[in-house]
Amino acid sequence: MGNYPHHIQIIADSNTWIEGNAVAQLETTARLPHMLRVAGMPDLHAGRGYPVGAAFFSDRHFYPALIGNDIGCGMAFWQTDLRTAKLKPAKLAKQLGNIDTPLDKDEQVDLLGDAVDMRQFSDGLAVGTIGGGNHFAELQTVDTVYRTDLLPPDFDENHLQLLVHSGSRGLGQHILQCHIAAFGHQGLAEEGEAAAAYLAEHQTALEFASLNRRLIAARMLDRWRAEGTCLLDVHHNFLEQTEIDGTIGWLHRKGATPTDKGLVMIPGSRGDYSYLVRPAEDCQISLNTLAHGAGRKWQRGECKGRLSHKYTADSLRQTEFGSVVVCQDKALIFEEAPQAYKSIDSVIAAMKKRRFD
Repeated sequence: MGNYPHHIQIIADSNTWIEGNAVAQLETTARLPHMLRVAGMPDLHAGRGYPVGAAFFSDRHFYPALIGNDIGCGMAFWQTDLRTAKLKPAKLAKQLGNIDTPLDKDEQVDLLGDAVDMRQFSDGLAVGTIGGGNHFAELQTVDTVYRTDLLPPDFDENHLQLLVHSGSRGLGQHILQCHIAAFGHQGLAEEGEAAAAYLAEHQTALEFASLNRRLIAARMLDRWRAEGTCLLDVHHNFLEQTEIDGTIGWLHRKGATPTDKGLVMIPGSRGDYSYLVRPAEDCQISLNTLAHGAGRKWQRGECKGRLSHKYTADSLRQTEFGSVVVCQDKALIFEEAPQAYKSIDSVIAAMKKRRFD
């Protein structure tokens, strides 16, 4: 896809659609001081100043603004004991009800027990809720298994799986706002009190995001009187110090899945497939990173105008697979419509092809 300087890599093929503004944002980010390499995934799309679906590798300096406000956003994948043969979407949706209200402390203990102490996190973080935007939790069924030998021991295609996509909620937003107010967008030198303080807050947000996904899953399973086993939990918005091609630096992932965490989930849009994949061993060309989903085609503000003449919010609550979308926010129904996203098959195909080129 075009010719770029050696420090800019876009994982794409001739069938990958990436808007020009997203590429421009990636190129701008590549010119930041201390930035060594950047990589855009096939789901690359424009964000608020910085692209989503990308990884950025810098030297002796890191940029909290590249991670953004949802530190620790990621995917948790659960095997449930709900039988696929007894699947009734409308009934499950009714049993689930409304889970937008934050859990109180007693409910948290009921779901996760005394071993998990959420009191370390400040109040007002909407604990146990999914959030807006592209965050979601969905029950899934298996369509095709390509490599049974790679499946986790507890995986059972005769029962439903639960995928939870959420992050650090208000905590990550607070951390970013405080950082930008103090330092703007110029980032931080790795040695210093400010860098150490951010990294400590960043770690707290990662822990909260992972615990919150556990609470969401436990809350949903409790409504269905079901049990579940967590098969994976992987962040895709985070910062880490690592080595790339012999250089130790700071790897920022913004809507980008790491390749060193074992099996990872790459979901499609509502009404599209999701892929459980094992990353290849050598992904240095993509900064040891994969796509985190299908990637947006349309900006949120244009979705309703593009779709409302053809679809109602109620019609978009029914997917092509016959499943039910549980969402009371009509604006979000249009913003997260499948038509607003790329085909997940095209994203997966681009990564597979680039791997074998």
